[in-house]
Amino acid sequence: MTTASKASFISFRENRLLHLLCVALAAVILVTGYRPEKVFDWWLENAAALSFVAVLGISYRRLPLSDLSYLLIFVYLSLHEWGAEYKYSDVPLGEWMKPWLHTTRNHYDRVMHFSYGLLLAYPMQEWFMRVVGVTSRWRYLLPVEMTLSFSACYEMLEALAASVLTPERGEEFVGMQGDIWDSQKDMLMAGLGAVAAMLVIATVRTVQGRRRKEIVVAAVVGAGYADRYRPK
Repeated sequence: MTTASKASFISFRENRLLHLLCVALAAVILVTGYRPEKVFDWWLENAAALSFVAVLGISYRRLPLSDLSYLLIFVYLSLHEWGAEYKYSDVPLGEWMKPWLHTTRNHYDRVMHFSYGLLLAYPMQEWFMRVVGVTSRWRYLLPVEMTLSFSACYEMLEALAASVLTPERGEEFVGMQGDIWDSQKDMLMAGLGAVAAMLVIATVRTVQGRRRKEIVVAAVVGAGYADRYRPK
């Protein structure tokens, strides 16, 4: 599986993993969209997601992402489709979490906002590395900032869409569930997810870097030892 540092430009015809992910995502969309709780809300929830998929398809020729990035995107979109099927406020996982969190609110939307940062921060980082050429420590900060920026933009677009709908439909779409600080908490969760992702990635790269150094040192020491005791 390729990563951001190992990704290369490969034609769609040869990208077998992406073929599999596309078929799987299409199946997820068809299953969740077959009989959602509310068809209108399902389309509203999927407007941004389907637009995102379209952008990925259009930009593929210029920048095919790594296998890891596409896998993370697929996981996020699959979780989103599950939420859209139950208009987020009635997702079974959120209902199961209620007694555990001692709350009457369905917190699946919080899980999804955290997942947004956790799962999509890496593709954002890959974009900064391969398109902008960021290789310094900024590559760990910029994805967090982008996550927060996109989250704020989405919350504003969501509020704008809700203002056009009826009060009941608007509240259902926004998913406030009576929480006046819903937007701020959603952005916070997305930011925390992105920070967690960057910490994990930084840790993994540090460990891999140390292992490479150990291998190089061992090879150099071994070569020196062999030269020293080689029969003359």
